[in-house]
Amino acid sequence: MFLIAQGLEAPMVAHSGQPIKPIRVWFAKASWYGDNFNGHTTASGEPYDMFAATAASPTLPLGSLVRIFNPRTKMSQLVRINDRGPFSDDRELDLSYEVASRLGIIDRGISRLKIELLEVPPRP
Repeated sequence: MFLIAQGLEAPMVAHSGQPIKPIRVWFAKASWYGDNFNGHTTASGEPYDMFAATAASPTLPLGSLVRIFNPRTKMSQLVRINDRGPFSDDRELDLSYEVASRLGIIDRGISRLKIELLEVPPRP
């Protein structure tokens, strides 16, 4: 179960005693975007915050929760999809600066990461 507290950027996970089973798991190339876009309006309507746990995807529904894992650094991060992009055929995600920093891909720019789709928002 996921709880999103008002005013927080990253979702909090409630402890249910069972590991969360991903809806889908795959590997894809991801890049990151930073201060050039900070404060600009995202596809979800909220301002882009380069220090929030968010990402852009061309296909995942806005509001989806995904866990991103970097096999090189063994680091993972839970993120919320709030924007569209990247606009490049060879990449599936654009991570916020903060997420890219935590996963250790700032210097590399583009990395192959494991993506676990955990939750999609209900359709209106």
